[in-house]
Amino acid sequence: MEALDLRGLVPAPVTPFTRDGEVDHAAIQRLGSWLGSFEGVKGLVVLGHAGEGTFLTPDEQTAVIESFVKSVDGKIPVIAGITLEGTKVAAQEAKRAVKAGAEAGLVYPSHGWLRFGYQKGAPQDRYRVIYQESGLPLILFQYPDATKATYNLATQLDIAALPGVFAMKNGVRSMRRWDTEIPVVRRERPNLQILTCHDEYLLHTMFDADGALVGYGGLAPEPLIEGTVALKHGLVARGILEHATVRSPLLPLEPGADVEIANALRSAGLVPDARSRAARAA
Repeated sequence: MEALDLRGLVPAPVTPFTRDGEVDHAAIQRLGSWLGSFEGVKGLVVLGHAGEGTFLTPDEQTAVIESFVKSVDGKIPVIAGITLEGTKVAAQEAKRAVKAGAEAGLVYPSHGWLRFGYQKGAPQDRYRVIYQESGLPLILFQYPDATKATYNLATQLDIAALPGVFAMKNGVRSMRRWDTEIPVVRRERPNLQILTCHDEYLLHTMFDADGALVGYGGLAPEPLIEGTVALKHGLVARGILEHATVRSPLLPLEPGADVEIANALRSAGLVPDARSRAARAA
């Protein structure tokens, strides 16, 4: 099977909700078709951190994948976040993603590793089993160096050599490690596509990466918990979403934040001001 070509921009879109917190499939159609219309967008990663995937039931996750697949109308692939903690349930999650139309999976580390670390060989086994059970092509997810779920260089190389693994989303957030490890990965695994997710180090890492897999386009290193909500407010300002409802445990931004976000987009020329809209209407 020929690997997907993700060399370019791979957004990780939010999951829109109705005002009462249900998945808004009509909004997904607008969001997915809008993102899929941009030249250079090579795929969408849904049900990740920005997509609040771990806040959804399995049925909701399946429906979200199906809606995004429908929204892009075959133009670009939809990639599903594989987030469940145990290897067996993660493999079942990957099977559901395949059935829903996902063409690849972004495999998150088992969440317990964030606190306790992982046994030698456990990450390799996780990827191996998920691919064997589901047949879903996989993306290696490198977590920040500050966590115990980050993979050392040997583990990265082992995972990248496994059948089905074709790309890496690297968010190590240590430029010392990036600058020393990425050249080795390039040399030892030349066919692996490397995608940066370093919003705060985007310029530094883009020189070495094949593309970017990011939840939002801003360069400011804002906390992800606020960045997800801010992204929804930005989509409201651009007319893609009608409101910025999120699901608990995320909370709405402080009053006035939506105005600040809209003004920032307007100053960047991404949203027309009122006078421009009035002139066009005339």
